[in-house]
Amino acid sequence: MVIRSVTSKIRLFGELVMFSHTLFSLPFAIISLLWASNGWPSWYVITWSLIALVAARNGANAFNRLADLKFDTLNPRTESRHMPKKQLMPREVILFVILNYALFVFAAAMLNPLCFALSPVAILLITAYSYTKRFTWLCHLFLGFTIASAPIGAWFAVTGQFAFTPFILGTIVMLWIAGFDIIYATQDIDFDRKNGLWSVPSIFGFEDALYISRALHFIMVLLLFSLAFIRDLGWIYLLGIFIATLLLLTEHRIIKPSNRHLMKIASYKLNQVISMVILFCTLLDFILL
Repeated sequence: MVIRSVTSKIRLFGELVMFSHTLFSLPFAIISLLWASNGWPSWYVITWSLIALVAARNGANAFNRLADLKFDTLNPRTESRHMPKKQLMPREVILFVILNYALFVFAAAMLNPLCFALSPVAILLITAYSYTKRFTWLCHLFLGFTIASAPIGAWFAVTGQFAFTPFILGTIVMLWIAGFDIIYATQDIDFDRKNGLWSVPSIFGFEDALYISRALHFIMVLLLFSLAFIRDLGWIYLLGIFIATLLLLTEHRIIKPSNRHLMKIASYKLNQVISMVILFCTLLDFILL
């Protein structure tokens, strides 16, 4: 009975932080680890980097659910989430956040002094995101910026130094995340306007929001192609970017806020495939060419 209860709690927390969405940041972090080490990084670096990434992401997502509890309870689209339904209590989630942030700092310390020194800054940024929708429509870019810390941090984990390439990767992630987060936010235009929340769709309207999303993804694709020349990458990498571009075009083609199933495919499912395609082709390019 105790084991079943613990298992149930673990499942609920996994759903709370949308653990499957790690596929958004993890592939780019792996690519960064690979390029930073000019080969395969040590298992020590891989292990502590992944622990840091997962812990930071879990803590930030759980905190976001705490910060948005009032709005999640009012919004018909989100009222069935775990905290509005009282499947998880605030004190449990607070403890979960503290434990994950502590694990993140410890993992950063195990990597190198630069990662440890930057860990409080990272916590501040990923926590602050939860409040940006209260005062700026740039919240989507801020979300992308926080997730962009994954490839940048992965580079620091290997080298302990600043470099140009990880910031290009980070910018790609920021534009990509912001673009599909804008798509997802089109479902809440009326709710956001009614409750004084800021988002690109609520401020600029549905059509203009989609133009902005397309523009962000267009720049993202250009930067992905630019890495082929900066890193002297081969045709397999370019093939991956071509496939990812086709998937992005499909994503923008099927947007329909009235259909939640299609919106989940456009905002989440396709983007999980996109990140894995880029990772798979980058790895193949590295191994075979």
